[in-house]
Amino acid sequence: MRLPLFIANRYLLAKKSHNLINIITWISILGISVGSFALIVVLSAFNGLEKVISSMNNRLTPDLQISTVKGKTIDLTAFPLGQLKDIQGVEYVIPTITEDALFRANDKQHIGQVKGVGLEYQKNDRLNEVVFGGSDLVLADEDEHYFAVPGAGVAWYLGINAYSPYAMVRIYVPKRGNASQMSLENSFNSDVVTVRSVFATEQELDEKMVLVPFDMLSELLEYKDKATNVEVFTTQNADINKVKKSVSAIIGANYSVKNQQEQQETLYKIMRSEKWAVYVILTFILILATFNVVGSLSMLMIDKRKDTEILKAMGADNSLIQRIFLNEGLLISVAGGIIGLLLGIVLVLLQQQFGFIKFGTGGGNYVVDAYPVLLKLKDVLLIFATILVVGCTSALLTVRHAMRKADNQKSRLNDR
Repeated sequence: MRLPLFIANRYLLAKKSHNLINIITWISILGISVGSFALIVVLSAFNGLEKVISSMNNRLTPDLQISTVKGKTIDLTAFPLGQLKDIQGVEYVIPTITEDALFRANDKQHIGQVKGVGLEYQKNDRLNEVVFGGSDLVLADEDEHYFAVPGAGVAWYLGINAYSPYAMVRIYVPKRGNASQMSLENSFNSDVVTVRSVFATEQELDEKMVLVPFDMLSELLEYKDKATNVEVFTTQNADINKVKKSVSAIIGANYSVKNQQEQQETLYKIMRSEKWAVYVILTFILILATFNVVGSLSMLMIDKRKDTEILKAMGADNSLIQRIFLNEGLLISVAGGIIGLLLGIVLVLLQQQFGFIKFGTGGGNYVVDAYPVLLKLKDVLLIFATILVVGCTSALLTVRHAMRKADNQKSRLNDR
């Protein structure tokens, strides 16, 4: 063990001549422990919320979404659908149409988006997880009857009860070309569709989206062999990045390919910015906690003035003295950081495993029963690095100021 670290360790553990210094030292350790504990718990809570929100959104969001760079629609007759289906890791390749629409039901109306999807959607177990109501995700039956699946928000606005066998919605979409008269009959194509189920993911999507069969919407919009997007769903263990590169190589530069995070870029940016804003705020609280370290070091340097004089008489220079007290400040910060991190990690792991901290005791209808948390190694390393930087900076500034002040006092005494 290096000499400065050895002496600093002895100073930390040994009893000081003034009991107040011991108290302030332990208060410093406690303050940093609380700060690091709060950081790991709060960041893990944000990770858990991000995971829950992402899992809900990603059930209805394709793993990859293909759109044209120029224009609005994709010509399916020239698009290599068959080649994409042959890529290893690809489970479904589904053309889709998305268009603004007006919905009417029960003398109510609502503006949103209608999405035409292939019948392969019915086979995707991931999508059935977000559906509730009368049945699973059903877009057409054996008799080729079409069905609509509105979002929970749309169903609420229109007063649609998916459990009712008579639930229906009329869908209006703009006609292609110029309409001679501005009226619903002349400016829009419309069709009535039965509702057998409702999906629920996240609020923004639930309040605007209605799923219908691709063929029905294609006919309604007069899109022949055209789609606005092509969605790719991969197998469970597929490498998304590898599949994305293969897809991009096949379709060429005229199309763009987006993964799930790129499709919901705004949502992920908001969640991450909130997380890092909280990290910055808690880091400032941690910085305030290090003021106790400043006070503890200052008092310790005064208390150990005789020891430093003895060390100087034995040949120690100012650099060695500075390193002793710098190590002392780092030991206080590291001890507090490790204690806080360990306690926080234990709490987060217990919450992940047992979920003993619940959202409420009133039996409310929540997506998850307990507060979601997710421990990430990079957060632990980031917090520990933050503690080291804050502790080292505060200790360095304190020691340099104290040593400079001591040298000035000594020079004034020599001048006398």
